[in-house]
Amino acid sequence: MELKYGFISADDHVYEHPQVWTSRMSRQKWGDRIPHVQKQADGSDCWIIANQRFALPEIAVPQNGGAGTVQSKRWDEMPRQVYGASERLAAMDQDGVDCSVLYPTVAGLAGQIFGKFDDPALELTCVQAYNDWLIEEWARVSSRFVPQCIVPIWPVDYAVAEVRRAVANGHKGVIFPASPMELRDVPHINEPVYDPLWAVCEDLGVPLCFHAGGSPGIQLRPGEKFSPLVAAAFSDIVRSVSSIAVLANFLVSRILYRFPKLKVVFAESSLGWGAYEIEYADYQSDADGLTSEGYPLKPSELFRRQCYFTCWYDRASLKVRRYLGASNILWSTNFPLANSTWPNTRQHVEAGFADVPEEEKRQILWQNAAKLYAL
Repeated sequence: MELKYGFISADDHVYEHPQVWTSRMSRQKWGDRIPHVQKQADGSDCWIIANQRFALPEIAVPQNGGAGTVQSKRWDEMPRQVYGASERLAAMDQDGVDCSVLYPTVAGLAGQIFGKFDDPALELTCVQAYNDWLIEEWARVSSRFVPQCIVPIWPVDYAVAEVRRAVANGHKGVIFPASPMELRDVPHINEPVYDPLWAVCEDLGVPLCFHAGGSPGIQLRPGEKFSPLVAAAFSDIVRSVSSIAVLANFLVSRILYRFPKLKVVFAESSLGWGAYEIEYADYQSDADGLTSEGYPLKPSELFRRQCYFTCWYDRASLKVRRYLGASNILWSTNFPLANSTWPNTRQHVEAGFADVPEEEKRQILWQNAAKLYAL
């Protein structure tokens, strides 16, 4: 693929429109459990998913020439850039983005909403509808979209089969909640029962992607007295660092040792805390003598061999890239979430990369993502 702008955004989001599931799932079989948009008494819309009510998520697409967060109350207020592929391509051109790696929104940033279902058949059907929609209405519109599948969290053979089906259809990554055991009564993610899932990702050469915020149980919640605006800002601030426990787990769980070719992405992670954690993990590994426990690689060596962070606003924290490795960093716009840099990503890149050597800049802005996703 020839790049026009020299930038692959490694963490963007699609916004699922109301027909994603209603047009692909049997009303006769699933009834009102199908995810759908419903009008409320006050005239606003909300999502109903398996009989649970969810507000329309916030987005960050400027309207009428203004900038900032848009809190749409009705579906017809949603800008088409968030759910329409053709309009998204225009938004990407405006921001200087060649390719966009896609994560979900309504299904949960890590597809975790469906992981809460106590009906595996319903979970699988919702997952497959999303994955098919992403190929049909996005990937087939343009090769500039990089689709990633979501999968059922249980049973594992469902997840493995869906990875194989989705990758065969064109998906280039696998999204999974980092803490599935907090969603419903399933084994801890470190248990060998999940090994077939890691193995199929390794065998097919697709990255395993954990998006920050996909495991709300390990994320500090905003104070009850916070205003909605302050609560939203607080959640955005703590979301990326909620991956601290996720990264630590993968550095010591032996999953990466058992699957040395498995690639793992920590999406919307940012960088600064990661450098601290990896430096500290190396120190603690030496202090505790983990080599005697069968850990031949330092945590930093394990990370550089198999893991990636994604960032989008970082300036000062880019200076700590030597702890992470320039080959292990991906850049993004985070479109259209409330903290997206769109449509000013060029300015953020210019400011952040002012002192970064050109070779490392190319790696972070597009080469790492192109290699990871086999573009």
